[in-house]
Amino acid sequence: MASSVDKDAAALGDVSGLSFEQARDELVLVVAELEQGSSSLEQSLALWERGEALAQRCEEWLIGARARLDAARSQNSSAG
Repeated sequence: MASSVDKDAAALGDVSGLSFEQARDELVLVVAELEQGSSSLEQSLALWERGEALAQRCEEWLIGARARLDAARSQNSSAG
């Protein structure tokens, strides 16, 4: 029986619509599945590619959050 992670990895799918939490949670599942070592080489490669896309999506969210914090700090510094 294939897990939902296997199905997602096979399809790869677009991660651009995922929230940070969704991408992070799915990435945790992908890593756990890879760590089990029970997937075929093909499945492992698909999971790894999906994990890379999810990690990139998380990084995009974090970069955006940092930019917002920097902007808020800059506004507070110039106001005071």
